[in-house]
Amino acid sequence: MGESKATLSIGEKSWDFDIKEGSVGPSVIDISTLYAKSGHFTYDPGFTSTASCESDITYIDGDAGVLLYRGYPIDELAEQGDFLETCYLLLKGDLPSGMQKADFVERVTRHTMVHEQMSRFFTGFRRDAHPMAIMVAVVGALSAFYHDSTDIHDLHHRQVAQIRMIAKMPTLAAMAYKYSIGQPFVYPRNDLDYAANFLHMCFAVPCEEYKVNPVLARAMDRIFILHADHEQNASTSTVRLAGSSGANPFACIAAGIACLWGPAHGGANEAALNMLQEIGSVDRIPEFIGRAKDKNDPFRLMGFGHRVYKNYDPRAKLMQQTCHEVLAEVGAKDDPLLDVAMELERIALHDEYFIEKKLYPNVDFYSGITLKALGFPTTMFTVLFALARTVGWIAQWEEMIEDPKQKIGRPRQLYDGKTKREYSPIASR
Repeated sequence: MGESKATLSIGEKSWDFDIKEGSVGPSVIDISTLYAKSGHFTYDPGFTSTASCESDITYIDGDAGVLLYRGYPIDELAEQGDFLETCYLLLKGDLPSGMQKADFVERVTRHTMVHEQMSRFFTGFRRDAHPMAIMVAVVGALSAFYHDSTDIHDLHHRQVAQIRMIAKMPTLAAMAYKYSIGQPFVYPRNDLDYAANFLHMCFAVPCEEYKVNPVLARAMDRIFILHADHEQNASTSTVRLAGSSGANPFACIAAGIACLWGPAHGGANEAALNMLQEIGSVDRIPEFIGRAKDKNDPFRLMGFGHRVYKNYDPRAKLMQQTCHEVLAEVGAKDDPLLDVAMELERIALHDEYFIEKKLYPNVDFYSGITLKALGFPTTMFTVLFALARTVGWIAQWEEMIEDPKQKIGRPRQLYDGKTKREYSPIASR
């Protein structure tokens, strides 16, 4: 059976292009030779209909509400596994054996400290600097401290850089938080697991013992799993694009963090929490629902619907469960924000307007409340997202480096500016 072809006709001329099939999901038309054959580019703002690469890491079916990491459903990984096991899966392609996991955890644990000079780097920022501004800078600066792992053509260098970033990101994130509230940095502890160690670095103080609540640590770990990767989103595409130039991995991840900072991407959970606080109480919900339905009102319900998921976000159910567990543990069962959230969710799942437009609650709807209950200020929400997404960025970057078909990114454009003009001296203008 021959390979499928797609035919493009412009006027009297026609050209054939190969159709490539993936293991699951939509097929793609290979237009890499389109310009050479026809002299035309395609026009696709936002690249919403363009596959920029081949990948076997993450699969999303937005219509069916499916998210798979290396073939494993997100709910199974979050309910039965832990974050470092998920990291190993994303990086290596398969779940680890007991021995492989122990070795991986050991290597991550032994790299959690950062160079002591980095603590002085933080003091160059104003105390009120946004933690994401600090993260963009300090992660980019890692290449200045760990230049022994920046040769992207050396497999050992790449592997060391991967471990370093997964291990050091919680330390840097906790340092950014501590700096913003004027507390001393807390060193990582090798006797704690990944999530517990992060919470300890964020909330412990030198003057008294801090015992990490295992329920909260488990919730933090689950949040990390749910945000670990999400296919070719804006920040992941940024990491790949930066990496395609040969930039070192620390610089690429810093670029991803900068992209994630945008409110349309990583800031969605903060926006959802702000919206719940604006609504304030259940009795005010009808007013805001009415505003959301009014085409002439600029108000939008944040945390509902998703650019990719046209069904229920598969991460939202787990995040809802986690949210309940955390609120129960910290004694916030009667949190008015949760009451508002639950009623909004009920309406969204039963109201014809929401059903017709497929405005289902997404993961950001619940994660904002959960992170608030864990004790984090809203300015830290996107930092936690970056911490979790680092492993996905690294896995995607590594896949790109190893792909022999990968070229430096060079999107095209439809130019509609001035045509050639003659320069006139300033005296005659």
